[in-house]
Amino acid sequence: MTTGVPATGNLTDDVVNNARDAGDRVQFSRPGADGWEDVTAAGFLAEVSAVAKGLIAAGIEVGDRVALVSKTRYEWTLLDYAIWFAGAVTVPVYETSSAEQIAWILQDSGARAVVAEGPDHLARIREVRGGLDELNHVWSISDNAIGTLTSLGDDISDEELEKRRTSATPLDLATLIYTSGTTGRPKGCMLTHGNFMFELAVALEELPELFDTDDASTLLFLPLAHVFARIIQVGCIKSRTRLGHSADIKNLLPDLQAFRPTFILAVPRVFEKVFNTASQRATADGRGKIFDQAAQTAIDYSRGLDRGRPSVATRAKHVVFKRLVYGKLLDALGGRCVYAVSGGAPLGDKLGHFYRGIGLTVLEGYGLTETTAALTANLPAAIKVGSVGRPLPGTAVRAADDGELLFQGGQVFAGYWHNEQATIEAFERDGWFHTGDLGEVDDEGFVRITGRKKEIIVTAGGKNVAPSVLEDRVRLHFLVDQCMVVGDGQPFIGALVTIDRESLPMWAEQHGKTGTVADLVDDPDLRAAVQEAVDDANKAVSKAEAIRKFAVLADEWTEENGQLTPSLKLKRNVVMREFKDDVAALYQ
Repeated sequence: MTTGVPATGNLTDDVVNNARDAGDRVQFSRPGADGWEDVTAAGFLAEVSAVAKGLIAAGIEVGDRVALVSKTRYEWTLLDYAIWFAGAVTVPVYETSSAEQIAWILQDSGARAVVAEGPDHLARIREVRGGLDELNHVWSISDNAIGTLTSLGDDISDEELEKRRTSATPLDLATLIYTSGTTGRPKGCMLTHGNFMFELAVALEELPELFDTDDASTLLFLPLAHVFARIIQVGCIKSRTRLGHSADIKNLLPDLQAFRPTFILAVPRVFEKVFNTASQRATADGRGKIFDQAAQTAIDYSRGLDRGRPSVATRAKHVVFKRLVYGKLLDALGGRCVYAVSGGAPLGDKLGHFYRGIGLTVLEGYGLTETTAALTANLPAAIKVGSVGRPLPGTAVRAADDGELLFQGGQVFAGYWHNEQATIEAFERDGWFHTGDLGEVDDEGFVRITGRKKEIIVTAGGKNVAPSVLEDRVRLHFLVDQCMVVGDGQPFIGALVTIDRESLPMWAEQHGKTGTVADLVDDPDLRAAVQEAVDDANKAVSKAEAIRKFAVLADEWTEENGQLTPSLKLKRNVVMREFKDDVAALYQ
């Protein structure tokens, strides 16, 4: 296996090669009037070429930045490749971004054009357009951007397009992805064609079970503005894996059942939600005890696999629950899903074992925007639940004296756009990249993430506490939506907890309660349920690190309100600022 950055070519070559060598192969299934409609490799090349010609005709030059503000949909992928065919650079923007955030990204990147999804996005761009001197074009997908660009490019020759398409080398910029960031203004991560090519050459070879099967397919529902979804998009095209898009999380289950993917990718919060919803529905139907036994059997079965073989008793129970419970859970994902890829935050041992035990192996990996997604990954043949796997071939890891993980590899970015100081701070002099994450590497080379360097809480007694260990466990309870552990400089550890709006009505009905979250925050039964979650989380830590007091909040923390990033990570500084009185009350 070659593990260096390629010397020639760029990401557009995959589209050309697919059309030439497997033109009739179905590359995409996209939602149509009568269900999913297929797009072949040859059809995709034709569409990409036509849109790219339109961008060239509109005056987009080699190296120009073109922004995309849209939900996850087929046109997102089409435009991404069209921008690359035109020799330009894609700047993804989360479709949930505020007008102020959009203004910053468009201004900082110097975007010459932006393609937005619909009227809502256009309104936000219009609000800030006055300050964007370099922005020449605004197109809208809902207002026929694809058709407009296709018509615009009629006079551009194939020769001119080919010259543009082949202008980028592996060293050239492919995309500027702005880190959603839990602090401060987003920074633009410069990712080259070579970063993607290195990452995928290794990942596709290491994961044939995902990408190299006859009917391999996946349904993307994470935002394509996130590097995790983006690398899967490019990987599917490179490996000719059938790809679909699902823009609305409300339609996700019907979409999964209709599309029937062989693997999916999600952030841990999605896996938590699936587990909690199944548990809650079982309880509502009077089958709560059966579900709990089935879940524990799945966990025991997976742990038994780690030891060589589950016990006879566990195997016997597993056969029964496979028929009664596990099959229904897997049917909800379409019935063909064997693997899932989890990233963005730690999944935790319990969920990892649960899913593997029911027949869905979750391959947890680790990476950052700055590293073109994965640095490490669990592989089907080399899995250690609770870890994020070993470094991918060609990637090196070491732990610094303070426990911070440092990496080297061809997928590590070129630096931050127009921010030399931040780039210098991100690297050691000898080229090792600072992740900002704390972790450890075991004697078999598996990496475990133990916390964020900047998020470590130091109590008044001098105890260092990694909050994520506790928060992840508390959030496993079906009533809990979010949890933030506090206690910096305080005598003990506390927590703020928010309640899951979807789970509360069913719980309230079962317990004879009425009212909203605000009405129930001090209800003894609700607090007792949250206390169960806290007690379970405290089992994972020492007494000095345990949550001693918590507050149940009436509020909901959301991305729209600014407390969560688009990948559903907590913005601690925002929550601390907005809920400082609730934190203070814990210590009075």
